[in-house]
Amino acid sequence: MRQGFLQNRKIWGLSLLILIGVVVLGWGRMHRVGADIDSNYEKLKVLADVLAIVEKNYVEPVNVGKVIQGGINGMLETLDPHSSFMPPEMFKEMQTETRGSFEGLGFEITIRDKILTVVAPIEDTPAFRAGIQSGDQILRIDGKSTRDMNLIDAVKRMRGPRGSQVTLTIMRQGFTEPQDFIITRDVIPIRSVRSKVLEEGYGYIKINQFIERTHPDMKKALDQLEGKEGKLKGLVLDLRNDPGGLLEQAVKVADEFLESGLIVYTEGRVEGQKMKFYAQKKDRVRDYPIILLVNAGSASASEIVAGALQDHGRAVILGTPTFGKGSVQTIIPLEDGSALRLTTARYFTPKGRSIQAQGITPDILVADATLEGKRAPPRSIREKDLDKHLQGEEEKGTPEKTPAPTPEKIQDLSKKPVDKVSAEVKDDPPLDRALELLKTWRILNKLEPPKAS
Repeated sequence: MRQGFLQNRKIWGLSLLILIGVVVLGWGRMHRVGADIDSNYEKLKVLADVLAIVEKNYVEPVNVGKVIQGGINGMLETLDPHSSFMPPEMFKEMQTETRGSFEGLGFEITIRDKILTVVAPIEDTPAFRAGIQSGDQILRIDGKSTRDMNLIDAVKRMRGPRGSQVTLTIMRQGFTEPQDFIITRDVIPIRSVRSKVLEEGYGYIKINQFIERTHPDMKKALDQLEGKEGKLKGLVLDLRNDPGGLLEQAVKVADEFLESGLIVYTEGRVEGQKMKFYAQKKDRVRDYPIILLVNAGSASASEIVAGALQDHGRAVILGTPTFGKGSVQTIIPLEDGSALRLTTARYFTPKGRSIQAQGITPDILVADATLEGKRAPPRSIREKDLDKHLQGEEEKGTPEKTPAPTPEKIQDLSKKPVDKVSAEVKDDPPLDRALELLKTWRILNKLEPPKAS
């Protein structure tokens, strides 16, 4: 009895010590949090003091709203290349874009080594027709230097009413000096999906960007290609130079070719940013072979689709390594009609591969053709080249599962003779190779396995 009493005393004593320890630790943590808040308020006070001094003492009257907006832009630029502040007019334009059109030139830009740089032109746009290429450096816009110009200002200067002109001063690998490109602005209808028949039984679908209508438009294209019989011998899904777009649409596109399983998952600091997306059961199964084309201009949503179909063994990925944008941006509307575009999570393929700063490495490496066979291919830029990009697993010290290909490992098929195909396929080595593989796939499937003797 006494032994039990002593034992209970020891347990209560130990519990009291633990409780006291928790209270002390909790108090210490609360004290630290309070100290951090006080410290942050002190820094904000400095910011307010600077604003007051500038407003009162600057040599000319100051537009306080513009100065504050500049401060917000500067704050977000210290985070990563994809977080940004959108003034009301830009937020409206962004919403219009995802629904299908805007007025401007037609390419995506970023800042690399403090230089405004083209990520990829959108097909069938003024920029594309003018010969703007991935990797082009934009040195001046209408004569104004882009040095230290942020993305918001650059986009404002290049967008404008249909029919108006803008002059871009471009430096490119292979140029001896910068060249001016005079481009006439137009309505950029983001025709998300294009399709055609390559040869009888072999279909082709090109997705230019993931917008609100991408999945329904792709389904319609697939139904037309499959015909009344509902079958194809094979499909080429082209995501080259597709800069991405809406995560929801990427999930639906990948789901169209999967019967079950995980498509993509996201990981962030906030519980609400931890999400998993799965394939849904469908009445119609599209089980034909797929070759998926990618290159350095394939980013974000494109990489989600490529990673999902690659991990599930549903498609063969062909082309060159992708851009490597493995982060999720959340649009947070603000009271004045503006919005915050903030990086809130990373996404991972079904097998847990992080694409951030690494990209998707194709199963078969084939280089795009050089334009007109006269110029060297432009130097491709990728996420890992951008200032302040989020570190990928390889950069953190975790070895990459698939080593990055060296240039000599990427096949250049631009001089490969091709017969009995359209001129468009002849001039497009990856597309030519994809069609060739689909035909071979069909032939090999007809072969019977050897019989045991």
